[in-house]
Amino acid sequence: MALVTTKSIVPSKGEAGKSELLVHLEDVGKVYPNGTIAVQNADLKAVEGEFLCFVGPSGCGKSTIFNMIAGLTNPTSGRLSVLQTTPKEARKQNEIAFVFQEHTLLPWAKLIDNVTLPLTLRGIPKKQCKEEGERVLELVGLKDYMKVLPRQLSGGMKMRVSIARALISRPKLLLMDEPFGALDEITRQTLQDELLSIWRQDQKMTVLFITHNVFEAVFLSTRVIVMTPRPGKIADVIDIPYSFPRNEDFRTMAEFASYVRQISGVLKH
Repeated sequence: MALVTTKSIVPSKGEAGKSELLVHLEDVGKVYPNGTIAVQNADLKAVEGEFLCFVGPSGCGKSTIFNMIAGLTNPTSGRLSVLQTTPKEARKQNEIAFVFQEHTLLPWAKLIDNVTLPLTLRGIPKKQCKEEGERVLELVGLKDYMKVLPRQLSGGMKMRVSIARALISRPKLLLMDEPFGALDEITRQTLQDELLSIWRQDQKMTVLFITHNVFEAVFLSTRVIVMTPRPGKIADVIDIPYSFPRNEDFRTMAEFASYVRQISGVLKH
């Protein structure tokens, strides 16, 4: 596992003073029991309404940082807060949700039961579960598929269900770890468009998104966090100031190509 040495990352354009600070890492480090230094001196600020993409090769510490933010593993040094409390407490309060590359849907359960599972486990009344399930399935364009089983869906549709399930608790922080990595390019771009549409509807939800795809990072994010290995580090933080909504025209613009070249150049050094 690679060493990660980071420089300070702060919201662009003074956003930290205007919006709620959702994620704050101060000199955070992670050393595993075998002595492997996974993360070192990580500083990060993310405020409400941001869309941050982390790009970099495998083993550069992206997932380790995500796991610490999610409260799935603890830092060994420094301070880390989510919504002004500990990550574990924020997760208990259902403020954090996850979407992974694998959809992890229950194969025997209908879509409505899959997406409402987080609410069911919390003991939410059935009527409210159904209402919220219909809301999020409509949000991802699958309301007509409520009684369908996962095996009847395409890969892209399964990912939509995973996103719906993550959104059902109305989280303030959405962590997405390469959710579109296994999809074909056309489906991937369609889901990118849909994800941005969902994100823009909730002005206060912050998204942290891991990807190996530089084009995807530029299209989606307000800022790109570029990480490199040997030793792994946050090499640069690049603002993507192009306005939203973004459409297919943005992918063909000179500015888009310029951001891609800039990020690719950092990754190669």
